[in-house]
Amino acid sequence: MASSSRTKQTRRRTAPRGNPAKAPARSIPKPTLGDWIGAARLRTLPLAVTPVLIGTGAAHVIDIRFHWALALGCLAVAVLLQIGVNFSNDYSDGVRGTDDYRVGPTRLTASRRVKPRTVLVVALTFFALSGLAGLALVIRTQQWWMLAVGAVCIVAAWFYTGGKRPYGYNALGEVFVFVFFGLVATLGTTWIQVQAAPQEAWLGGAGAGLLAVAVLLANNLRDIEQDRAAGKKTLSVLIGKRGTQILFTICIVLAFGIAALIAVFYVIAWLVMMALLGAIPALLIVWMYREPRELVTALSVTSLTSVAYGALLMWAFIG
Repeated sequence: MASSSRTKQTRRRTAPRGNPAKAPARSIPKPTLGDWIGAARLRTLPLAVTPVLIGTGAAHVIDIRFHWALALGCLAVAVLLQIGVNFSNDYSDGVRGTDDYRVGPTRLTASRRVKPRTVLVVALTFFALSGLAGLALVIRTQQWWMLAVGAVCIVAAWFYTGGKRPYGYNALGEVFVFVFFGLVATLGTTWIQVQAAPQEAWLGGAGAGLLAVAVLLANNLRDIEQDRAAGKKTLSVLIGKRGTQILFTICIVLAFGIAALIAVFYVIAWLVMMALLGAIPALLIVWMYREPRELVTALSVTSLTSVAYGALLMWAFIG
C-alpha cells in the first residue's frame, strides 16, 4: 500500500500541467518568397536558354535577318515550360513521398508548407502560359502543326514524374531531357524563325541535350541512395555511382566534341572551348566529392556551362 501511495504521488509531481491532448501541435512555417523561387529551381533555367541561343544562331545560317520577336517567344516557351516541369516535379515527388528522402534544398510539397493542390495549380499555370506563348508563335508563323509538338512537350513534361507510371522513375529521364531540352527545343526555335532544320541546329541541339543530361546526372548522382530508398529507379540508381560518373564525363566530352566538329566549318566555334572553364571544375566535383551536397555545386556549374556553350555557339553561327 505504501508503495502504491508513493507511486501516485510521483505521478502527480511529474504529470505535465494542462491536458496533453490539447497541447499545441508543432507549427509549420509559412512559405516565403524565397521558398517559391527555390521551387522554381533557378539553377536549371539556363538549360532552357541554351537551345534557344543555338537555334537562333542556326536560323541565322539560313536567313541573315534576326527574328528577335520570334526568338523571344521561343525563349518564353522554353523558360515557362522548364518552370512548369520543376513545379510539377515538386508536386509529384512530394505526394509520392520521394522528396522525404532527398538531400538537396527543401521542396514545397514535401515540407508541407504548401498544400499539394496549390503546387499542382502553379505547375499547370506555367504549362498553360507556355502553351499560350507557343500558340502566339504558331499564329504568327502559321505553322499549325507545331501545336502538336507543343502538346507532346507538355504531356511529356507532366509524365516525367506525374501519372501512375512516370518514366522518370524508370530510368528514362535522360532520354526525355536529351530529346526535349536538346533536339526539340533547338530545332523548334530554328524552325519557328526560318521554317528549316539545318544540320547546325541538329548538331547544336545534340550538344545542348548532352549538357542537359549531364545536369540531370549530377542531380541523380546526389540522390542515388535516397531514390533507391524511395523506390525511384533513375538511371543512376541502376548503373550506380561509378557508372553515373563515367556517363557524366561522356556527356561533357561528346558535347565539346560536337563543338570541335562544328569548328571545322565555323572557326569561331573553337571559342566554345572556353566553356570548359566551367565544365572541368564540374567534372572534378563529380569525381572527387565527399558529401552529396557538393553535387549541387556541380549541377549549377554545369548548367551555367551549358548557357555559355550556347552563347558561344550562337556567336560562331552569326559571326
